[in-house]
Amino acid sequence: MIMQPQSSHIVARYRPLVIIALLVGVLAFLAWYVRPDGKLKVMFLETGGDAVLIQTPAGGYVLLDGGSDPAVLAAALGQRMPFWLHTLDAVILTAPDAARLPGQAAALTRYHLNQAIIAPAAHTSALFNEWRRLVQAADVPVHIAQTGEVFGLGGAQLRVLALGSGKSAGMLLRLEYGATSVVFDQNGLDSDVPQHQANLLAFPWELDPHAPVVSAFHPQAIVFTDGEQAAHPAELTFRERAIGGARLYHERLNGAITWATDGQQSWITTER
Repeated sequence: MIMQPQSSHIVARYRPLVIIALLVGVLAFLAWYVRPDGKLKVMFLETGGDAVLIQTPAGGYVLLDGGSDPAVLAAALGQRMPFWLHTLDAVILTAPDAARLPGQAAALTRYHLNQAIIAPAAHTSALFNEWRRLVQAADVPVHIAQTGEVFGLGGAQLRVLALGSGKSAGMLLRLEYGATSVVFDQNGLDSDVPQHQANLLAFPWELDPHAPVVSAFHPQAIVFTDGEQAAHPAELTFRERAIGGARLYHERLNGAITWATDGQQSWITTER
């Protein structure tokens, strides 16, 4: 009989404890790494249609629209949200169309939900009815937004500036944190709004940015989005779209685009 050294028995005995300790350490590091840092982050995801993930200063997550491809959205959320987190503070649906609804409806089957906000819808569909069923199954009432409403998002504020009417569904929104703000006009609502400086404006690529709503916000940067389709798309170069010298971004050129702010200063990072 060959006798194994006593040290081998000790190693074998304590190996499970060592593995558990390492796993606990890794999980603790991950929890520290993704802890709330008091910053607001707005992530324009590289998906078909429009999909924006907002990380609030308190560390929660809000999904604005959802894009046209559920699988792509699921992968994007999985990359940016902690793997143990399966709750969305809110979902916001600016228009129940094919460019925004499919991804969000699929996300509702994977994540718990605390709040749902939609624009007044001029039409319905089988997928929109399924979206409502999923929200109601989560025992979350659907709140129809009204102009002038303000929603608290984990330390930031989301303000409804204008709503579409008739067939022109949509919402014009401003997300504010401290002295900084980002305006969402992915639906291309050209409404009269008070002059207000915005750090960033989200605006449809197919529409002409030489519009009163763009001038009203004097954005330092513009992220062009693909969700809105126009009968006669604006045939303008990037240079011609740089209203007031704004920096320009598009997910087809830059990949996912992240705007972040500490409430005083803001900055933009891109995947490429």
